[in-house]
Amino acid sequence: MILIWNENHCQTRSTTVLPVLVVNRFRVPEDQAESFRGELEAALGVLAQQKGYADGRLGRNVDDPTLWAMVTRWQDVGSYRRALSSYDVKLGAVPLLSRAVDEPSAYEALDGELNQWRPRDLG
Repeated sequence: MILIWNENHCQTRSTTVLPVLVVNRFRVPEDQAESFRGELEAALGVLAQQKGYADGRLGRNVDDPTLWAMVTRWQDVGSYRRALSSYDVKLGAVPLLSRAVDEPSAYEALDGELNQWRPRDLG
């Protein structure tokens, strides 16, 4: 369930669920490549067990072998965020994810209308 703002500035409910694409990039020295690959595969395995996980891929940059990526797809942003707070993920994936390049990682899929950013009124 997603809350959206209508033209009267009221929240309404929408049953539209937008898939989320998560891109985590890592800088890894070449002499640590083999051990990092094992850690990355293990982290993906833990994430793959979480509810809402759709699929995932691992990769290493063609031009810069020190740049790695883990790309996962999730049913929705809530599934992804709940997965990050699970005990198994905190133990088996978060330590690796904390080494990711510091940049936004969650993207909306371009399968439907674009998400609109609106400030929240808390008053």
